[in-house]
Parts: sequence; structure tokens; C-alpha cells
Amino acid sequence: MKFAVLDFETTGNQSADEIIQVGLAIIEEDLTISRVYGSYVNPGIDIPPFITGLTGISNQDVADAPSLEDMMMELVPMLDDVVLVGHNVAFDFNFLQNALDRCGYLPFAGRILDTLDFLKICFPSLTTYQLGMVTSHFGIIHDRPHHADSDALATAHVLLKCLDELSTLPLITLQRLSELFAAEDSDLGWFFDGLCQEKEKEPVQDLESFHFYRQLALAVEDWTEMTPPRDDEDENPLKQVDFKQYMEDIEKRLRDIMPHYEARESQNIMFDEVINALSNDKHLLIEAGTGTGKSLGYLIPSIYQSVKQEQKVMVSTHTINLQEQLRERDVPLLTQVIPFPFKAAIFKGRQHYLCLRKFEHKINRRDFMNPKDDTIISAQMMVWLAQTESGDDEELNLGGRGGDYWETVSSDSDSCLGRSCPWFRKCFYHRAKHEAGIADVVVTNHSKLFTDVKAGHQLLPPYERLVIDEAHHLEDVAGKHLGMHMKYFTVVHTLTRLYKDSRNGQLPAMRQQLQSSAYEQAGQWVSVIDRLSEHLVEVKENWDKLSELLFSIIPERSDANSADSGQYVLRLKPSARPKEWDALAALENNLYVTISEIVRKGERMLNEFKEEQDDYGADSLITDIGGLFKDLATERDNLRFFITLNDETVVYWMEASGHYRSKSLQLYAVPVDVSKQLKDLFFDKKKSVILTSATLSVDKSFQYMIDNLGLQEDADHGRLVTVQLPSPFNYRDQALLVIPRDFPSVKGSIGDALFVDTLVRSLADAAVATHGRMMVLFTSYRMLRQVHEPLKNALAASDIAVLGQGVDSGSRSKLIRRFQDSSASVLLGTSSFWEGVDIPGEALTCLAIVRLPFQPPSHPMVEAKSELLQRQKKNPFMKLSVPQAVIRFKQGFGRLVRTAQDRGIVIVYDTRVIESYYGKYFLYSLPGPKMEHMQTDQMIPRISEWLHEDKQRKSVEN
Repeated sequence: MKFAVLDFETTGNQSADEIIQVGLAIIEEDLTISRVYGSYVNPGIDIPPFITGLTGISNQDVADAPSLEDMMMELVPMLDDVVLVGHNVAFDFNFLQNALDRCGYLPFAGRILDTLDFLKICFPSLTTYQLGMVTSHFGIIHDRPHHADSDALATAHVLLKCLDELSTLPLITLQRLSELFAAEDSDLGWFFDGLCQEKEKEPVQDLESFHFYRQLALAVEDWTEMTPPRDDEDENPLKQVDFKQYMEDIEKRLRDIMPHYEARESQNIMFDEVINALSNDKHLLIEAGTGTGKSLGYLIPSIYQSVKQEQKVMVSTHTINLQEQLRERDVPLLTQVIPFPFKAAIFKGRQHYLCLRKFEHKINRRDFMNPKDDTIISAQMMVWLAQTESGDDEELNLGGRGGDYWETVSSDSDSCLGRSCPWFRKCFYHRAKHEAGIADVVVTNHSKLFTDVKAGHQLLPPYERLVIDEAHHLEDVAGKHLGMHMKYFTVVHTLTRLYKDSRNGQLPAMRQQLQSSAYEQAGQWVSVIDRLSEHLVEVKENWDKLSELLFSIIPERSDANSADSGQYVLRLKPSARPKEWDALAALENNLYVTISEIVRKGERMLNEFKEEQDDYGADSLITDIGGLFKDLATERDNLRFFITLNDETVVYWMEASGHYRSKSLQLYAVPVDVSKQLKDLFFDKKKSVILTSATLSVDKSFQYMIDNLGLQEDADHGRLVTVQLPSPFNYRDQALLVIPRDFPSVKGSIGDALFVDTLVRSLADAAVATHGRMMVLFTSYRMLRQVHEPLKNALAASDIAVLGQGVDSGSRSKLIRRFQDSSASVLLGTSSFWEGVDIPGEALTCLAIVRLPFQPPSHPMVEAKSELLQRQKKNPFMKLSVPQAVIRFKQGFGRLVRTAQDRGIVIVYDTRVIESYYGKYFLYSLPGPKMEHMQTDQMIPRISEWLHEDKQRKSVEN
């Protein structure tokens, strides 16, 4: 096999566009790169400016270059008897066939392979498959991205890396891959078939490195082999050790590992406060700003408490990101510095773990909705099984369609066979559960915490002490879990997985199985399935009708939730039902009756079938169908709860987007006040609950959190301790906060022309002064859109890029990565960028806050909470709107200074912080930056001066 790796640079993406540069790297049979060919091509037309911007190739570069015909005379002989390879090869192949045709050659008829497919299959956990990112991840030199010869050479190295990785896979995995692609009309089947033949000639190997079971190779042994971190017979390692000695030992080890380690005052206070609360059965609210090292601040005392008292401590985070950070960064460090063996287990929601039974079933039956995509995803997962120890979907990069695929193979309680499953000892969910059972500290997330409470504490191991990180989200998550949230597609997914059409779905699969079986009652069951299928089609039609009716009563106005344009919201009140409600309720009743009938008849048929059959394949199908019936029954009950609309303590509302209309419908029913439930479920039940976050206080007081989380009684009885830790940073030197006091004000979520023009001019000047490296936080997506285009134009001449959330493609993490990798850019973000974004160092020098982050007062949840406060004779604005906005404002401010070396500027364009009576709460809640207000035109000179002082200070220090 000889490979030719091809790359073209072109004047555009359409087949009528012209080639301006070609690169070709030849890989010989011995896997050496024997030749790299590159040439400019004169396209005979002008190169568009954006292509020059992207590739750096200008009209001058190609002026004296060979024509397409001359270049093809050199290229064509090199394509003789090769396998053609490209990164996203369809693009280059298209241009090649076109050029061959235009120059009078026969079309290329050889094999074609794509390094994108190879990367996905060989490295299923890579966070991105973009060529530039991949080469830097592998340390491949790629000095001129978007130059065809450099791209072709880089792609050739990537291919070699993939081939190298494939050679380490066990034969059984390669055979399964070959089998998987054989049914596909692609050259991957031919390639893997050849690879298997090569591997079969080699002596047997890799029996030690993998565990083989039911034709799959796994990286881990049975979880029943996992042992606790310490032997029961051994003496408790902390029997004679007090907390002070334990901490001294850890500090000594930290110094050995990290010569520059310095104890931080705020972290030391946190160690003491956490251990005191845990050992004296107190609750603790502790605010720990950026730089405190709060994860270690609670993990180190939690491990001490847990091991010393032999009682598990539960830790809960809001985001999966933080859970991953604890797994990858903090726990490995603690393993080195804690002087005895311990175990910290990560335990997520069940849907994050792969169900091996469902996966085996899916690939054996080729139960694929989108054959091309699903085949690649199945291949990725086969390779991943030979690598993963946790079976956790966070490790996988499945791409666009991957979410739908994962839903069909993820673990769930309704379709679990438990001990009777042949995969039980290998099961990833039961592994995680067992690991949590033997661990000293278990790290879970808020979501799982509440799912466990709702399931009667069947999911998490028992615990008496709980640490809640990112605790400012607890109330929100509690509302979502103790209430109800349902989407249009929640129901559709369940229906289509049961029955999509006569060939797709679990019921047609069962029908097929019955038709070829010898069961006496097979004919009877087939006719039950046929009737159920008709009913399911009817349910789908009625659900569509009901969703359209519900959508039609939402008023088409988009100021209701200003964070997103085209987002419609309607609150429903038990006391004032819309006039259409009776017609809706009749349709819902119809759905209720039909679904109940489906579930009853379906479950009866499954029970009869279960008694007759003894085949594992059928058993797993029965379990999956039974699970889907249970899901359908839950959705039926949720819908009934929503439509009944009769609980005064619950806020009911609907949301939908103007673009996707009824298909984007979401129904919510959330308790107005969760403080009593939190008190009953956690603060009264648990011995000690520690709540920590960088933002828990408002104007140095914790009262807002105490009220909302149900901690008042504990505070009155002295069971609650509150602590605000001193900041480890010197904010007076590190941060300058500037307020332009004559800045125009704005009403609502859209800026008028004067406001937008002034803002764009000021942001552009500030971006030039700070050389890009600037993040702008908006409270409304519409305003972000208003600013995006004019700001881009204003900065075009300065070579500063503008990235906008929702305007430029890519997820939040992709945008942040692009921002960090670019030398000069401005990132515009709304809601999700106000927190959890960590950009230390030079990449972020300036943070602009356009408006104070008040929640829209018309949002149903805010409205209902305000009404409740009014009934209690309290001021909703001061008790709810201001504290919520202050906490969000502090989160936003916290994006700027992430390390002791960071310095930066915050511009607050909202003059209410100095003009209104409540503005002081925002400014006094910050950790003490230098604050100055001035005329708008004095701002840029002051920023430049402050940055210049910083430069001088650095050069003096050096």
C-alpha cells in the first residue's frame, strides 16, 4: 500500500471555484514519507480577500505560477497506483476529479481514505479533529497551516500516527471493525480487512493487556475484583493522628513535589473551618474567591474526616467540568501527598455510563438510524472499549449525531437486567456504584444528588456529611429536580424508539423475531404488536396536535426572556387559565387514555412472552421495550400534572423558540420556594453540610443564601457557621475598575442607535488599547447581535478578530479555545460566559460588562418569587432582583483575575452602579479592586496609562 496525501487550497468551496495551491505527500509501503510536492497554481482570476486572509496566499504569489494544465502534468504521474488520503478528503477529491476532467485525464478510480475517519476511530477521546489542533496535540510540526504542502505533510504524519495506534489494537477489535465496515460501501472495509490479514500472520499477542468477553476487548477486569483502599485487618492510619499532624505531613510532601509551594492564608483558614464543621456536626457557608484553592480546601479535610471516623463524605459539584477537574487534577495530586492509601470515586448520573448489553445488541443487529454516521460511532466505541476504565461518555467525542446514538446505548434503570445480565460483572455503571461504595470520598453532582433523593436514596451510598461546591446553583437545580421539565422531543424519542415505521424500532424488531419463532402464541403477540403500533402512531399525531395548540397560545413576543432572541415564554396561572384550556385538556385526556392502554397491553404481552422464552437476545429486547413503556407512563403522568394546573405553590410555564416553533416546546412546573424542601431533605437530615462557592455573599452578608436555602432555623440555633475568606490576590494592584459616568443609558434588552454607536466606538478603542485580549459580557443576546457586526467592521483594520457566542459557529468551549489561541481577539458572550470560564494569563486583559445582570422581571420564575415576597410584605427588588444580580456580577468579575500574576481592567458601562441607591451593593461586593469613574473620552488614556505602569513594573522586576 502506497499512500498519496493530497491537499488543495482553493478560491472557495464550490465545484466551480479554482485551485490556487496543491500539496502532495507520498508515503511508501515501508511507511516512510519519500516526497512532498508543492506548487502554486495560477487560477486566472483574482483571489477573494477572505481567502488571502485565511491562507496568506495573495495574487502576487500566484501571478507567475504554472497553469492548472501544467501543474496536473506533474501531479497525475504521482497518483498512479496509490491510495488517496486527505483530511476531509471529499473536498480535495471533488476538486481533483474536476481538474482531471478539465485537463482531459481519466477520473481517479483508486481507493480513498479520510484521516478524519481514522482520527475519530483511533482517538475517540480527542476533543477536536481540526487539523491544526490535532497536530499541536501530537506535537507534529505544522508551521504553515492553510498552505497546501504544509497541510499535506501534517496530514501524512497524522495518518502515520493513526496507523501506529491501530497496530496496538487486539486482533478481535480489528476483526469487529472489518465486519462493521464490510456492510458499508466504503474503502474502510477493504482497509480493515487488509489490516486483519496482516495481524493474523503475527504470533498471538496482547492477551495480557486486554480482557476479552463476548467478542469484545475491554481495558478493565471485572469490577468485582476491585478492593477497598485499605485492608479491614489493618489499623486505622489516623488512629493516633490529629488534624494538625496530618496537615503538617501533607505540607511537607507538597513542598517535596512542588519546590515553589507556598501555604495560602485563605486556604489554611478553609482547612480549619471545614474540619471543624465536619467534626462538630455544624453546617457551613464559606465563600472562597478565585485563587483560594477551594477544591483542596474541602477535599483534604473531607478525606481526614472520612478515614478517621470511617464514614463516607459526599462531595457535589454543579458542573461536570468541575467533576472532571477533580478527577484529572486534584485527586491525582492528593494521591501523591496524602500519607496513606485512600479512594476518591467519581459517580455521575446513570445516563453517563455505557450499557454494554445495549451496545452489543446494537452492533450485532446493526440497529442504525443513520448507517454512515452510526457505523463510524460504533467503530469509535469499539476502540474506546479497549481504552476506557470508566465507560463515561465525557471521555468521548462523538460529534453531531453522537448524542442520539448515545441515548440508545446509555445505561438506565428501567432496562437494566441487574445480576441476570451477562455483562453484569463488566458493567460500567455497577463498577462506578461499587467504587463509590468502597470509597472514602464520593464526588457526584447536584443533579444526581436530587435524583437520589427522589429515588428514596437508592442510588448513592449512604452518607451523613456533604460538601456542596458551586453552591450558588443549588436552589436552581433543586427547583428543576423537585419540579417537572419536559420537552417535545422527550416524548417523540420514546415513541420512535418503540415504533418508527414497519422496519425501525424495538416493537418491529420483536415482531420480526416472533415471526421466525416457534412459539404457540407468536401469531397472537404479533397482532398485539400491530395494534400497539397503530396506537403509537395515533399518540404521536395527538402529541403533535397538542404541542401545536400549546405553542399557539404563547404570545409571539421576544422581550420576555431577553437573553435569547426569538425565545417565547408564557406563564400559566391556576387562577387564570387560557380560554383554550378545556380543548387542550380534552386532547391530553385522549392521550392519557391511549397511553395507559398501550402500557397495560404491552406489559401484559411482555410478561407472557417472558415466561415462554429462554433466549438472552430476546430477554434483552423485552427489557428494553419494558423500559420504554415505563418512560411513556412517566411522560403521561408528567403531562397530566402540567395540564391539571392546580397547585398554587408551583410555577407553570412554557418556552419555545420562534425558529423551531412547536418542536422546541418545553413545559416547566417548578416549586416557587424550595427552601423548606432543602431544609427537610438535607439540613435537618444530615449531620454536616458545607456549602462553598466564590459567590455566596451580597455586600458582605450571607442572608440572601440563608433565606433561599432554608438555613434560617440552623442560623438561629447556632448550627450554622458563615465565613468569608480573605482574597489571596492583591486586587488594588491587580485590577482597575472603570465606569464611564456620562455613558448613555438603555431601557429594555435592545440598545437605541446612540447607545449602540457609543458602545461600539468605546469597545473598539479599548480593544486596540489592550491589543484584543478582551471579553465583553452581555445580558441580552439581541444586544450582542446588535454590536457584533459594527464592532467587527470597526476593528477590521486593526487585525483584531471578533468572536460572538451564537453568531460564530462552535460550542462555548470551542469559542474559548479560539479566543485563547488567537493573538488578538474580542470575545462577546451572554449568560453562560458569566461563569465557569477560566482564561488565566495574558489572553484576557480587559473585561467589559455592558449591563448589570438583572434577570428579566417578566420571567415566570422571577415573577412568581416576587409575588411570594410581596405576600410576605418584603421588597422583591431588594430581596430577590438585586442579590441575584450581585452574585452574577461577582461571577462575571471573577473571570478577570485568575492567578496572582494576572492584571486587568474591568469596564462597567452601566452607570446605575454609581447613580442608583442599590449600585453600592454591586461595588461593595467586589474583592477590593481600584475603582475610578470618569468621562467616556478620558477612559482610554487612563487604561493605556495603567497598562503602561504595569509594563514598567514588570521590566523593573526583571
